[in-house]
Amino acid sequence: MVTKNQIKLVVSLKQKKYRSQHGLFVVEGQKTVNELLQCGLKPYKLFVDDSHNPHDFAGFELVSKTLLKQMSSLANPSGVLGVFYIPDPKKMEESDWIVALDAIRDPGNLGTIIRLCDWFGVKHLVCSEDTVDCYNPKVLQATMGSIARVNMMYTNLQNFLGKTKLPVYGTFMDGEPVYDKKLPLGGILVMGNEANGISNEISGFITERISIPQFGEATAESLNVATATAILLNEIRR
Repeated sequence: MVTKNQIKLVVSLKQKKYRSQHGLFVVEGQKTVNELLQCGLKPYKLFVDDSHNPHDFAGFELVSKTLLKQMSSLANPSGVLGVFYIPDPKKMEESDWIVALDAIRDPGNLGTIIRLCDWFGVKHLVCSEDTVDCYNPKVLQATMGSIARVNMMYTNLQNFLGKTKLPVYGTFMDGEPVYDKKLPLGGILVMGNEANGISNEISGFITERISIPQFGEATAESLNVATATAILLNEIRR
């Protein structure tokens, strides 16, 4: 039977400081929980509410809908919730493309970019220390389970870019159109903050300035960072 302390722990994991303190994070939804289990992430506790058939959820603890709603971050909980250990980052391999994020703040954008990395086979995603936490519930919801297949690393981005031997591509409004570039088999793609783009501190490490050209009479000021990442990763893989 679930205890008050267990409920309190799960609720506390909505905040980054407690996720860091306990080394745990929460995901919701049967599909996402199953994906994380299939990918080998280690569960701490698994819960399912009593609207489900418990025989379909071996290893899950059965709780009431009321209790699960207390633990959930969603307005309409799915009835399946998993608490997982935060995995240790894997060694970064510089043999393919890596995406690096400079101060991405919106959870939906980060979650979508993680999913894009999974789709395009980018195994490593490097984040500046002021990028939103990848285990934020809204980020996890947007990843749709892809968080289990993309290696996440938070680090000082200047130090990381200063040590790499890969070419570093950055997106700028005045950059060379990406469609005119012959892209290599490996590199680092830096995507900047939603409001300010790539910071001055990071722009000094960019070796190739690229852009996504506008067409026709387009008057939009810029593209959403996740949309731009999708276009650029498609071009990289094409």
